[in-house]
Amino acid sequence: MAEIEWRRLRAEQLRDLAARDAIVILPLGSIEQHGPHLPVEVDSMLGEQVALRTARLLDAAGHPVAVLPALWTGVSEHHMSFGGTITLGLSAYAAVIEGICVSLQRHGFRRIALLNGHGGNENALRCITDELTPKLGLPIVQFTYWYAAAEPIAAILEKQTALLHACEAETAMMMAVRPELVAEDRIPLARTNLRPDVKDVVGPGIYRWRTIGAVSATGVVGHPEAASAAKGERLFAAISEALAAKLGNAELWALPWQADKLA
Repeated sequence: MAEIEWRRLRAEQLRDLAARDAIVILPLGSIEQHGPHLPVEVDSMLGEQVALRTARLLDAAGHPVAVLPALWTGVSEHHMSFGGTITLGLSAYAAVIEGICVSLQRHGFRRIALLNGHGGNENALRCITDELTPKLGLPIVQFTYWYAAAEPIAAILEKQTALLHACEAETAMMMAVRPELVAEDRIPLARTNLRPDVKDVVGPGIYRWRTIGAVSATGVVGHPEAASAAKGERLFAAISEALAAKLGNAELWALPWQADKLA
């Protein structure tokens, strides 16, 4: 099996990967509160783990691939009230991602996947992708892993229908990879005192920015008491399989995006 971690490769090996039209995956996370029982690195750690496991499946299927080190901070203003959170403004975040993508472009990489592991990054990443694609002339792919693998995640979870925050899914995945960082004795403190969401008041389709503390008194959304390490391993396997199938699909990268380039 080939080495797929960018930081462990030599420059000439990376030049070879560029020449082979490798997919480069950039995991995007955050440093922010995750309730009373989980460390602040959850989104960065899980996003990087998902990227690495996905890349190993791609490599096994014959796709050249490399995974960059996770970008450990993101857009997390909505978590600041709980402490422990490091956040970037939109312009700084966009500038960092553009710098990384420009570097990849200059080295000859043509296929870039922005693998997001933090909900607060979503709006920014969509706009960044829309701007960088025509600017750099690259078919940049952007996704949040729990939306791209929503069906297999829902099939595994018992008390939730989707991955939320410091929840059944995130807690289980942390138990699978870093159990010593999960304070299981504090999970009962994570029982959420949820307040109404916008959709609960007026229905779907209306957006308002709110802090996580305005929604959940504990900073948790979901049911961490239903987590287990075995469930975490099942989640990792299902997510990485779903993502590898999508990123390894040649049609994803071949889809035309410039009207003036259509034959």
